[in-house]
Amino acid sequence: MKKLMQTVLLVGFIVLTTATFGFAQISATGENPFPFFHLGCLIIGGLIIVSLKRKYDKLYLSEAIGSFALYAILIALFTAPVVDVIKSLMI
Repeated sequence: MKKLMQTVLLVGFIVLTTATFGFAQISATGENPFPFFHLGCLIIGGLIIVSLKRKYDKLYLSEAIGSFALYAILIALFTAPVVDVIKSLMI
């Protein structure tokens, strides 16, 4: 029962983070095309982390959540709005 509850919490966190990423990209891109590739990479990464959590009992819930949060930040860094902000800060 504990393993199922931890998996449900992890899936909930992944879904909420992915939805937040999608909302932020929609509001930031405006008329630019939506980055579906980045969203797909985020979804695939979430599925991989959930499958690793289900397979390995020694993987703590906090480690899985932390690794997905860092992965989501890494994916967000390579989207067009963030790159434009970094370019404007450099100039």
